[in-house]
Amino acid sequence: MNSVLRVFSYLKRYPKLAVAQLFCASVMAFSVIIFPSIAGFVTDEILLDPTRYHELLKWVLIGVGGFLLKDLLNCGRILVNNHFEQNVIYDVRSDLYRKIQNLPLNWFDKRRTGDIMTRVAEDVTSMERVLIDGIELGLVSTIQLLAVGGVMYATNWEVGLWATLPIPFLILGAWIYSKDARYRHRAQRDATSDLNSLLHDNISGIRQIKSYAAEEDELHHFNKLSGKVRQASLRLMRWWAVYNPSMSFVQMLGYSLVLYFGGQAVIGGEMDLGDLVKYFLLISLFYEPVSNLRQLNQLFLSSRAAADRVFEILDSEDEPNDVNAQPLPKDFAAQVEFRNLSFTYSEECQSPTLSGVNLKALPGQTVALVGPTGAGKSTVVNLLPRFYHYQDGNILIDGHELREIDKSSLRQQIGYVTQEAFLFNGTVRENLLLARRDASEEQLWTALSNACCESFVKALPQQLDTNVGERGVKLSGGEKQRLSIARALLKDPPILLLDEATASVDTETEHLIQTALDRLMRNRTVFVIAHRLSTIKNADRIYVLDQGQVVEEGTHHELLAQEGLYNELSKKSFLDDDQQNSTKT
Repeated sequence: MNSVLRVFSYLKRYPKLAVAQLFCASVMAFSVIIFPSIAGFVTDEILLDPTRYHELLKWVLIGVGGFLLKDLLNCGRILVNNHFEQNVIYDVRSDLYRKIQNLPLNWFDKRRTGDIMTRVAEDVTSMERVLIDGIELGLVSTIQLLAVGGVMYATNWEVGLWATLPIPFLILGAWIYSKDARYRHRAQRDATSDLNSLLHDNISGIRQIKSYAAEEDELHHFNKLSGKVRQASLRLMRWWAVYNPSMSFVQMLGYSLVLYFGGQAVIGGEMDLGDLVKYFLLISLFYEPVSNLRQLNQLFLSSRAAADRVFEILDSEDEPNDVNAQPLPKDFAAQVEFRNLSFTYSEECQSPTLSGVNLKALPGQTVALVGPTGAGKSTVVNLLPRFYHYQDGNILIDGHELREIDKSSLRQQIGYVTQEAFLFNGTVRENLLLARRDASEEQLWTALSNACCESFVKALPQQLDTNVGERGVKLSGGEKQRLSIARALLKDPPILLLDEATASVDTETEHLIQTALDRLMRNRTVFVIAHRLSTIKNADRIYVLDQGQVVEEGTHHELLAQEGLYNELSKKSFLDDDQQNSTKT
């Protein structure tokens, strides 16, 4: 129930809408009493007195006025409720997205994209039912229940007692149904999330599925997860199929009790016939909100499961940032130093990813990180922008401990070009402006020219305003990489991180990318990860990592002379690559 209450806590932001909603609901609940009261009065006073037959139309019109008042207020209440609900859902989505933006990268490492998308898109929408039906059914039904019940007891309290006799049994049934329902609804939400995650992965990897002719295998996997959704849904439906008719039967017993004991009261002269007619009209209005509240219980249980999943994200710990963190000075020199740094991605890892790493990059220097796969090169690069939180050792920029620097200020001074260039589903212009929102047209074209992109962008149908497709699918790999370099050039950062920026491209494209990188690396402190000799041989300092430790350091020629791991890697990869390029040229 805490999750449901937290959803309703958002309502405090809109007190005027809350007051308007309460007013409409209250007056509407009391307006439903008008017609039953008139029906009882007409039965006793008008129909039994021929001299008053002429008053019949007047009282019927008053009853119609009661219906009109009720429906006008209901229209206003629905409009207010819709504004209320949409404002709150907007706030929840905004809070959730802001929270996702502030979560650390290791949080995303442990979760599936499809599951996160399900929580934002579907679970928030499911929470919406708490607000729409929670107010519509809960508030209106409760007020109507109290108003109609009060009139019933005022008319004849003994018959009123019999009419309310089923209520304790309805409450008991609701408790039995609700006791374990949270887990049934959570199982359905989790199964749906698993299905959506698989669907997201398979759509993203459709080329791989087709290339390996794995359509039937993936269909089997999809059907297996879809079957779990079916079973979880059927389990909910089986419970509801027993609960709802049972409670409806108990509720209908109230009509029988009113007919029997009310009939006896009329026969015994203790109750007028008009009051019995009034009672039957009132009891339908009494059990209507009872039925609504029973359905509301089902909606609450479903919404609670969704709200639990949403608030699970909202309650996650933010990316750490010292409250006293200071921004980097505008004229900092961009000297970077790692001192005895150790790091592990998670507690489950048996050995640290980095252990006692020491390295240094002087202002304007290019530092290359070399080593076999899994040596920790990318981890070093990912720690510098504080993508992950380290505990042991220090990372210093101009002598300032990285943890004492404001994250936003730090990241504004760092450019990052990854092996797989990521472009958003938007225009070329929109992807470039991510680096610098206020960039002019001239600055955009200058960055494109320096990144060797100008010619192919001008050849696009709408040039800067051409949509590149999801993940830049409309461009080649080399074009995407050069656009990401143009984005980094536009940012003009003092510190640059290059993670395999020329990997997996042909020689001609590599030459274009390398030309762009040479321009990008001028007068900056650069950390570069590469497996090609042409990329790193001119680095000012090369650090060789193996199993999370720095095992060698020096210039290209110094490391070759040592005949260690760098020399071995060069013979296996770098030198062969260099010789191949020399032969081609």
